[in-house]
Amino acid sequence: MSSLGGLMSEWRTATLDQVLKLQRGHDLPTGQRRSGKVPVVGAAGPSGLHDTAIGKAPGVVVGRAGASMGHATYCDVDFWPLNTSLYVTDFMGNEPRFVYYLLHLIDFSGYNSGAAQPMLNRNYIKHIPILLPPPREQRAIMAVIGVLDDKIAIDERIAATAEGLVLALASGERWQDRVPLEEICQLRKDQVSPREITEGLVDHYSLPAFDAANMPERVSPEVIKSGKFAVAESAVLLSKLNPEIPRAWNIAPDPRVPSLASTEFLVLTPRGSVTTHELWAVTRQQPFLDDLAAKATGTSKSHQRVRPAEVMAAEVVDPRKFGETGAQIQSLCRRAALARQESKSLTALRDTLLPQLMSGRLRVKDAEKIVEDAT
Repeated sequence: MSSLGGLMSEWRTATLDQVLKLQRGHDLPTGQRRSGKVPVVGAAGPSGLHDTAIGKAPGVVVGRAGASMGHATYCDVDFWPLNTSLYVTDFMGNEPRFVYYLLHLIDFSGYNSGAAQPMLNRNYIKHIPILLPPPREQRAIMAVIGVLDDKIAIDERIAATAEGLVLALASGERWQDRVPLEEICQLRKDQVSPREITEGLVDHYSLPAFDAANMPERVSPEVIKSGKFAVAESAVLLSKLNPEIPRAWNIAPDPRVPSLASTEFLVLTPRGSVTTHELWAVTRQQPFLDDLAAKATGTSKSHQRVRPAEVMAAEVVDPRKFGETGAQIQSLCRRAALARQESKSLTALRDTLLPQLMSGRLRVKDAEKIVEDAT
């Protein structure tokens, strides 16, 4: 600490209950929710809307129960915290966003008090030791991280807007011609065993927790336990598990890194003049998704599947009729992909800098230079 100079001398060791006060969330069954704009926040984050708020912004919610135990959510508007969560009722003079990131970085796995399912008891975690900077240093740290957060948010809005425009351009309200999906694309079935990849990393697209931002997890092949579909070229990945889930998509994977997809995906590559972007646009249309959902079978709703043959026979808007609209779709999809990629890079930088800043190992002024160079 002494090497960090005067500011670090003002940091102090505290316990979690000296930093914030937590309260258990409140029950609100889906049937009792009324139409409104107040986010309902559970263990995993937002899960609907209501017309009444209990928590005041800015707020922080932490998952209390289930697989999302310890997951932190920041709320910049008033909210309703569900009983599957804990929420901060008093920041005790600390910067709310700093507290959010503090909770985000704590590994709560060793504080599970549940038996049948994971459970976080606020009385078990109150004595977790915390290295706490003074409020002005907290604000300085958050100012640096805020630059990255703001740019990430802008990139995500750009990507979402571009993708929304693409879907509007390919809408069935604009184009009346329909064709079976198999007429405009082919189904790739070549599988790869992870044992065949002897070096480097692979981009792995998995289900059901597929990243909606189209960012696969880059992993070492030995952590993948079974054969996967190879994604050797630009392709659309279509989930056959729980068809009501929005379509995943993959445009132009990194040619230097092998890409593998879970066998719960259908790997689709376009035929003839159809582009991958156009193929994605027509398979993301709601009538097509509704058709797949209606064809799904399975004993459990959470594990319903649609048969590949039925997917390929389902009708979509014919992208071969797009003409100049196809060029607009191409341009917008590329813009979205660039924004997503920058968002991914900035998120990785933030996640690298954050624990160093929060622990005092990195000075704010040094982090400012790094962020300036990156943005």
